[in-house]
Amino acid sequence: MAKTRMTARTGSTMPALHTNDDFESLVNSISDGIFAVDSEWRLVCFNSAAERTTGMSREQAIGRRCSEVFQADSCEGACALKRTMETGQPVVNLAAQIRNAQGKRVPVTISTAVLKDSEGRVIGGVETFRDLRFAKELAQESNVTGTRGRIITQDLRMLQILGTIPSIAASDSTVLIGGESGTGKGLLAQTIHRKSLRGEGPLVTLNCGALPEPLLESELFGYKRGAFTGAIRDRLGRVAAAQGGTLFLDEICDLPLSLQVKILRLLQERTYEPLGDNRSVEADIRIVAASNRDLGKLLEKQLFREDLYYRINVIGLNMPPLRERIADIPLLAEAFLRRLSATRGKVVNGITQEALERLASYGFPGNVRELENILEHAFVLCPDRRIGANELPEWFLAKVPEVRPGQSTKLGHAEVKLIREVLARNGWNRLATARELGIHKTTLHRKIRRLGIELPPLDGRSSKARLKTPR
Repeated sequence: MAKTRMTARTGSTMPALHTNDDFESLVNSISDGIFAVDSEWRLVCFNSAAERTTGMSREQAIGRRCSEVFQADSCEGACALKRTMETGQPVVNLAAQIRNAQGKRVPVTISTAVLKDSEGRVIGGVETFRDLRFAKELAQESNVTGTRGRIITQDLRMLQILGTIPSIAASDSTVLIGGESGTGKGLLAQTIHRKSLRGEGPLVTLNCGALPEPLLESELFGYKRGAFTGAIRDRLGRVAAAQGGTLFLDEICDLPLSLQVKILRLLQERTYEPLGDNRSVEADIRIVAASNRDLGKLLEKQLFREDLYYRINVIGLNMPPLRERIADIPLLAEAFLRRLSATRGKVVNGITQEALERLASYGFPGNVRELENILEHAFVLCPDRRIGANELPEWFLAKVPEVRPGQSTKLGHAEVKLIREVLARNGWNRLATARELGIHKTTLHRKIRRLGIELPPLDGRSSKARLKTPR
């Protein structure tokens, strides 16, 4: 093995570092920054990712004290690498900030370990760090097009709903989205708007149950100066703000009867009158409404106008609750953890099978929103990169049974059902099925064997399934 002797910028000779070209190539191919220090805290290893993050070349860094290169907020008194070298205990996934060569702060997560010689004596330390700037850019983008801006699902009913979106978006018809709280009705409304011809226009949301009736009318239609005490200037309402775009009336089931008449006129005549004005204003908007209650039952109780119901229910969609799409839980968990890792300065990129099974056995009255809150709790408490059942909230664990080894589980049944559905939809072509599921073909084969899924005697290699014939 070739030996490389490194020299500090001061000209003093550093301890020999036993390495070779393969080792150097390996270290430089790793996307995380890596550096190593000797017992005097001088850098003896500095990979390409460390160069990119710090803006300092390897030649500039080698031989200098690490505190001079990184200028981290913890260098003065709470150095994680120093603690590891003193105690022998590694640090994993600690959030920190360093300063690059331009003096700008860079958010990172760091992990540490000791370096020992052949006799077990500590001769230095090694630290890996992950630059979180790119991840944060991705997270900001995901607020529009990622986890917060798209519906993540493999559920057949959800996929059927999503399959209708292009046709719905191409029209200007009113849409009514039903479903329990937290199922993603608002997200579906965003998707319809974004894909529509009005997608460049505004999407304005009003929660009909969030305001008292007197404020709700002025919030919707705006008012003229002097319309009531305190109206010292004209104010535009949500309808005017949505001009050229979409008005999303969330929880329209909570709309008072007196306002239902005015919404009906808005839909029929495409006009409205601001408070204190006797002139009609034209409204160039599309209305998408959502309800977490059965409007049919509200009709029976005369709490919702029948004529308005038929006006808003031109296109009706119903979002299934999370308890009916259990196979989506692992997908959603992965997406939520990826987004949290990108925004919180901490990386948690896995969840144990036991934790997933406990999640799958829960009814989720709060649906996807509740799942996200539970996982955020676990993310905060998780000591490493993988969430276990112990990190889930205590109130949650008290409501779900423990999972025994070999026990038949809801998640297993849901996974079997999902894989069989996707296989059948793809004519039992396993490669096409793996692509649709977003997994490797060997992973699909392993799941089929593990779950005991029986396959028909079909040739899945062709795009159309054919019965195998004996040779």
